[in-house]
Amino acid sequence: MAPDAERSREKGLGLLIIGGMILFFDVLILFFLPAGLKLGHKTAFIALMGPLAVLGLVLIVAGYIIRAKPE
Repeated sequence: MAPDAERSREKGLGLLIIGGMILFFDVLILFFLPAGLKLGHKTAFIALMGPLAVLGLVLIVAGYIIRAKPE
């Protein structure tokens, strides 16, 4: 495999891993949402969950596109 193709695959895999970790932390925020609702912090949780979910999904899609791009 050419060095550029290998670098592209590694970059795509890195984006996939980072996006997966962000989604994992988003699930952790969802796990603590009931406690936040009891304390009255619903908007703070929603404000964190929305952008994190979008960012994680964008990174995962970008990683797939970079890895699958024909060289």
